[in-house]
Parts: sequence; structure tokens; C-alpha cells
Amino acid sequence: MLKEGLEGARDGARGGRVRVEPIHRADLPEVGAFLHAHLNGRLSPAQWAAAADPTWPGEAPNHGFLLRAGEGADAEVVGVQLAFYAERPVDGVPVRFCNLAAWCVREDQRSHGLRLLRAVLAQRGHVFTDLSPSGSVVPLNERLGFEHLDTTTALVANLPGLGRGRVVTDLDEIEARLEGEQRRILRDHRGAAAARHLLVLAGGEQCYVVYRRDRRRGLRLFATLLHVEEPAVLARHQGVLGRHLLARGLPVTLAEMRLLSGRPAASVLLARPRPKMFRGTGVPASAVDNLYSELALVAW
Repeated sequence: MLKEGLEGARDGARGGRVRVEPIHRADLPEVGAFLHAHLNGRLSPAQWAAAADPTWPGEAPNHGFLLRAGEGADAEVVGVQLAFYAERPVDGVPVRFCNLAAWCVREDQRSHGLRLLRAVLAQRGHVFTDLSPSGSVVPLNERLGFEHLDTTTALVANLPGLGRGRVVTDLDEIEARLEGEQRRILRDHRGAAAARHLLVLAGGEQCYVVYRRDRRRGLRLFATLLHVEEPAVLARHQGVLGRHLLARGLPVTLAEMRLLSGRPAASVLLARPRPKMFRGTGVPASAVDNLYSELALVAW
């Protein structure tokens, strides 16, 4: 499967000096430096390199693909498409997922950018997800057979003094209170740079939540929920979570309705929620979540 993708990439490069190569671990420092310089300078080269290496176990054919121009000592990276792989259970059957992450090509090499995407998609046997496509990428994904997820999103103001209960943030204590799949999720994401973990304890109930701190309109004041263990429990104790997040400088929670049991009280639905897309045969949209992806790994 990987071989087929590389052969196609070589064919496309025969007329020029730009070639597509898989990203190996040894390439990550160079990849990190490229993404720092050309995509998001708020993350250092070392942070980008670390984010490109998933925290969960499992075999992966590569870390994505890169474009390299030149030969020998003059060769340089001019484009990157990160990819994160994970095997996840869907209705009790293991399914291989590939999350399409940062895609960046130097301006003078933009004509080669599509070759990166084609190299990743040539790897058969995966369900592909793109959980943060830019506006120009969305129609391209549609042409390539990607479907839209329902990302209807509620904006919830985090208010002080609401709800009786407490929030646990100590990872060891959270892990001790979790079982089965939820404990595995925590272990797999403990070192993920963007994933924040907490456990809401209230009314004799508990709910494990994973969220990330997000930036909107230049303001990093938003808590975006990535995973909710027990949506009905969270609905009953939303105030406990909101109070905790507000105390940490996050006055607003963004929650996709597909993660919840219903629309939160006093919430507002976003007029234009950010799109998320996937492509895979025989896998329902409900099997696609926000974990094991760049949303957990990359703290942009």
C-alpha cells in the first residue's frame, strides 16, 4: 500500500527536481524547523518535531510525507503533510485510522502540494480524517470523496459559583478512577501537548473530559471539548466544569453537539462551526471522534 503511493510520487517527480518522500523519525527535526518557519511560528521547531510523534503506541508506516528539492547537501524540505495513525475499535472490530494533520508547502513549490496529499491517500486500508481543513481544502476534500461530519457547535459561557462538586486534574488520580477504554484513552494521550484531562466529580457521579485550549480571533480563551465520557453526567454538572475552566482563564467552552446529550442551557449555536471531514468505506460518522489526532497533539 505504501509502495504504491511512493511509486506514484516518483512518477510525478521525473520531470523535475522535487520529490515526495515518507517522513521518518530522523526527518522530524528538519520537519519541525520547516513548520515553525512556514506554518506556525508560535510553536518552536522542537515543539513541532515532538508533536509529529504521537504519544500512543502502535505501528505506523511513516509520520506523513514531505517534499524535498535539490540533491545532496543542497537538498531541502519544501513541503510537509503530517499524518497520525491509530488502530481503533469500531463495533468491536479494529479499524486503522489516518489523521491528516499539518499540510504546508512553500509558496514557490505550491504546484507540487497535491502530490503530498495523494501520497497519503494512496495508502489503502485506512479511514482518513481531516479535523481542521482550511477553507480552500474543504472543496478539494469533497472532490476526493470526503464526507462532512456534523459539527454543530454550542458556545457556553463559563460562569463562577455554579454547581456543587469538584474537578480532579491529577493524572494519576484520574487514571485510578477510570476503567477499560477510558483508562486507555488517558494513557494514550497523557503526553499529548494539546490534550488537557480532568474528571468532574459531583452528586456521586463522575465524567472524564478531554479538552484543548483554542485560539479564536487571536484570543486563546476557549476550551474546546475533545472527548466526554458520560454526556448525560456532564449535562447535570456543567456548572462544575465551567467554574473550573473559568478559573483557568477560559471564559468560554466550545462543544460539538455530537459529544453532548443535548444543547446546554443558555448556550448559543455557532453560525459557522469549523468543518471536519472523513473518508472511509463502511465506517459511520459516529465512529469518528477528535482523539488520536492533531487536535490532541498540536497546541497551536
